[in-house]
Amino acid sequence: MFSWYRQVTARERKTFWACFGGWSLDALEVQMFGLAIPALIAAFALSKGDAGLISGVTLVTSAIGGWVGGTLSDRYGRVRTLQWMILWFSCFTFLSAFVTGFHQLLIVKALQGFGIGGEWAAGAVLMAETINPKYRGKVMGTVQSAWAVGWGLAVGVFTLIYSFVPQDMAWRVMFIVGLLPSFLIIWVRRNVEEPDSFQRLQKDKVIPQSFFKSLAGIFRPELIRVTLFGGLLGLGAHGGYHAVMTWLPTFLKTERNLSVLNSGGYLAVIIFAFWCGCVVSGLLIDRIGRRKNIVLFALCCVVTVQCYVFLPLTNTQMLFLGFPLGFFAAGIPASLGALFNELYPADVRGAGVGFCYNFGRVLSALFPFLVGHMSDSMSLGSAIGIDAGIAYGVAVIAALCLPETRGRSLEASAASVQTSAGGTESARA
Repeated sequence: MFSWYRQVTARERKTFWACFGGWSLDALEVQMFGLAIPALIAAFALSKGDAGLISGVTLVTSAIGGWVGGTLSDRYGRVRTLQWMILWFSCFTFLSAFVTGFHQLLIVKALQGFGIGGEWAAGAVLMAETINPKYRGKVMGTVQSAWAVGWGLAVGVFTLIYSFVPQDMAWRVMFIVGLLPSFLIIWVRRNVEEPDSFQRLQKDKVIPQSFFKSLAGIFRPELIRVTLFGGLLGLGAHGGYHAVMTWLPTFLKTERNLSVLNSGGYLAVIIFAFWCGCVVSGLLIDRIGRRKNIVLFALCCVVTVQCYVFLPLTNTQMLFLGFPLGFFAAGIPASLGALFNELYPADVRGAGVGFCYNFGRVLSALFPFLVGHMSDSMSLGSAIGIDAGIAYGVAVIAALCLPETRGRSLEASAASVQTSAGGTESARA
């Protein structure tokens, strides 16, 4: 499963650990807030709506940060942008420990989200451009599994701190710990180099000179089709996930009267399943191709969700069914990093990856809203099943409308940018 690790170069291994560490810390910061919500509600007399607003605003700013961060990586470098974004989200997590009210918390969390989204985009491009194309799917899937590692670390840190620190101070201590990821920057600066393709763009002076021109470069005529369908793929993937994960706990608790969702055992199953799903998806994506892998996991997601909402489950059965739910939900996100990188030339690759992945993160809020609206006229389980089916259906259609990119060389994409730039200059002359 991990034989590729022995076959890649030392430079590729260092880049892998930089990106894996960055994404683990992303998840650590995000999950810290989710675990601290009850304490924050008590500390600032927040309503559940207030907590939901903070989560929603953070989701939007992380999506904006993904697009902007990807574009910055096209201009200033993948490694440099990665460092900026790690420092950004670490500092704002740290500042969260000192807020004294709802509005301060809202602003700080929104700014933290910007850095988290930007770090994913810069790291995804850095890893894809550095690794051997033969192993790109496996490595990108394994890096995506870092989310499960960070999720587990957040639970561990939460448990440790709340065991030794008074309840009213524990959440502040937990956010202070959020500054620690910034020390990863020291290791990145000393061990990680810019990919050869980006260095070649710098040498040949075809780096975008205007930030806004780079931002809009993914909509030029030869790329607009992949940008539109890539954005739809991101929408379907994120929409299906949020339609299920937002409402499934409510459905199982209120309509099925099941309590296992609140147990540590169920959470452990979901986290482990997510990690396994990312790793297996990475193996399959290199074997059967990007499009087939996305279609396979999307269909499996739909089947698993229907089992959840229509089968009469006991607590024990739901505990075991949590594994395929987490496993298949992880498979599509684990496929997107490799696919989106292979769709774009090097000069706008960061902007393209950042846009396609994050476009859906903003609009995916529509699907949980639809579930709630539809449940007024039908059962909540039916609404979840229908909306999840629609979202994953969008993902399938979008994937089938995109080209198969397995094995595509990103060096060739960089060369095509240089050729295109040279042709443009000749035409102008």
